[in-house]
Formats: sequence, C-alpha cells, structure tokens
Amino acid sequence: MPALHPMSNPAVDRYLELMQKVLTGTLTEREPDIDDPAFVDSFLAHYIRGHAVTMTPRVRLDNARRCVEDVLARDVPGDLLEAGVWRGGMTIFLRAVLAAHGDTARRVWVADSFQGLPEPDAKRFPLEARAHASKTMTEDFQRFAVSLADVRANFAAFDLLDDQVQFLVGWFKDTLPTAPIDRLAVLRLDGDYYESTMDTLTALHDKVSPGGYIIIDDYGERLWTYCRRAVDEFRAARGITAPLVRVDTKCYFWQKPA
Repeated sequence: MPALHPMSNPAVDRYLELMQKVLTGTLTEREPDIDDPAFVDSFLAHYIRGHAVTMTPRVRLDNARRCVEDVLARDVPGDLLEAGVWRGGMTIFLRAVLAAHGDTARRVWVADSFQGLPEPDAKRFPLEARAHASKTMTEDFQRFAVSLADVRANFAAFDLLDDQVQFLVGWFKDTLPTAPIDRLAVLRLDGDYYESTMDTLTALHDKVSPGGYIIIDDYGERLWTYCRRAVDEFRAARGITAPLVRVDTKCYFWQKPA
C-alpha cells in the first residue's frame, strides 16, 4: 500500500468536502450503492436524471484527493489528467484540490471525445459491443455524451475555468499520443472500454513521474467491459509489478515506483 501523506487544514477540508457533496449530488441525498443489484435504476435516477456533475463515488474522489495531495507534499513533478470525464466533475475536483493548496503551476488535462463512447469491435470485444448497443446505453445513458461547451460551463460555475485547465478533444488514439504534456503526476483512466484504456496507457504511462499515480476507474468491472484485461495485458507487457490497490470494488490504482 503506497503511503499517502496527509496535506490539509480545516479550511481546505471544509472546502473540498463541500465540493465533493455538490459535485456528487449528495448535499441532501445519499449516493447510490455501486454494489446494489438495483444500482442501474438508482444510477439513472441520481446521476443521469439528476444534477450531479460526476458519477464517481465519493470514496474515489477521496482517493484522487489523497493522490494529488501526496504528489504535492513530495513535490512529484507533473500535471493531472483524466481520460474520460462525462460532465467534468472529477477534473473540476482535481482543479479544486490544486486551488485549495495554492498550486498555480500544474495543469489539469480534460481528455474526452465529448461525443460519447467509441464503438467497440464486436468480434474482439463482444461484451462491450453488446453493452454499447443496449437500450440502457443508447437511450438512458446516451453513451455518456456531454458537449465540450457543457463541461466548460461546469468548470466556470465553480469559478475554476482558467489557464490551468486544458482540454484534449477527440478520441484518445488521436489526441493522447501527440498531447503537449511533458510529465504527469496523476493519471486517471475512466474510458470504460478496452481500447480506450489501452490507448491511454500506451500514450501516457511513460509520462507519469516516478512516485506518481495511475488510477483505473473500471478495473473491477467484469460484466460489460474488458478494461481489466487491458490493464493486466499492459502491465504484463511492461513488467509492471507495483501492487494494485483497491479503492472500492470497481476502482484500483498503483503508484509508479520511484
């Protein structure tokens, strides 16, 4: 287990805890239980039809905060990036963590197609293809498509849209290999599918600084995605043996060895 250094004070804690509640829509409501058999119904009600800006459970926001505060405390060089942002809530939170600690140098990279999930290859990834074509994905989730204008507006609503926020618009296979990023301290993957996961790791893993973090939002998902296979294959091909640490039943992360 990586040793994550606490880096907070009461004012920072209050601000970031309030940000979490607003972004997750939990000021007055409980968040859905990801392990509840009826999760899809509660997910639709709370996130898709509700006003939450992120569908990321609060425990994962806590994890992201600890990772960012740890790299700040240890001065690990690099920016922060999330690949797959939906309404932008997690990246807004990452920017808020930097603001709360007075960091004016690091950038937050917001990478997304802003037109929803890419269509999986049905022969190579049948689980993903079935999920992608399902009524739930196409009609209810609308393949998680949120426009760039809407995400920018969400940043602006929290007064966090500035030059430290950079957008990478397009499919990961096209945008990430040539992105003007020198170093990353925290890389968070939420692209859902095998190819999005592999494209992100292939393009950006080597830019993560020693001591930095790689967070995989969907590593524990098995029913509709091959994200876990992509991560396992990438780690095996690169000889990565850093332990995968559980955040919750779906999300895992590892620390790049120093």
